[in-house]
Parts: sequence; C-alpha cells; structure tokens
Amino acid sequence: MALYEHVLIARQDISPAQAESLNDELKLLVESHGGHIVKIEYWGLRNLAYRVKKNRKGHYSLLAIDAPPAAVKEMERQLSLNEDVLRYLTIKVDALDLDLSPVLARRDRERDRRFEDAPV
Repeated sequence: MALYEHVLIARQDISPAQAESLNDELKLLVESHGGHIVKIEYWGLRNLAYRVKKNRKGHYSLLAIDAPPAAVKEMERQLSLNEDVLRYLTIKVDALDLDLSPVLARRDRERDRRFEDAPV
C-alpha cells in the first residue's frame, strides 16, 4: 500500500462536530477499501488566504493515510461530490510523519506560554 498525506478544508458554516464527523466518514471509507488512516488532526477554523466559494474561513484537517490508490481515488471522488468541502489535496509521501504537525505544535506552545504568564 502507498502512503499519503491529505489536507481537507470544509466550509465555515458547519460546526466543528460536523467537520470531525466528516473525518470519521473518510476513515470508514478508506478502511472499507482496505486502507488505514494512521493519524487525523483537526486544526480548527482558520482564515483562508483568499475567498473560496464565498468563504473567508474554513475547517482544516490533516490525515495520514496508508491505503491502496483505489481507496484514495474513491475518497477524492466522494469529497468532490460533498458540498461542505471547499478544497482538498492528497500528496503521496515516502514516509508518514506521526509527530504533531507544526500547526498544532505552535498552538500548544502558545497555550503553554499563556499558562506560564498567568498570575497564580
């Protein structure tokens, strides 16, 4: 099986719970085709660099996938039909990075810094 990294941007109108359920649907789809999603990271609602389908923000998710090419092709087909999905990008990689992504690592550092600066 091949290794992929997949980034998904969903509309700003949906709730974070709906964005997470979209990730769960993708996991079930990939697993039904013989693949496995190794890591799912929900990055939250973030600003877009430019408007996409009249949206200024989007719910970002990162998925690390170990699946056959047919599973990824079916996943992309399903995403292209879903009205809640603004954009997606799948990249074939040599090895999966299972560490925390730079986006979430930065968020954790900022949160730790705020707690350290807070008066006791």
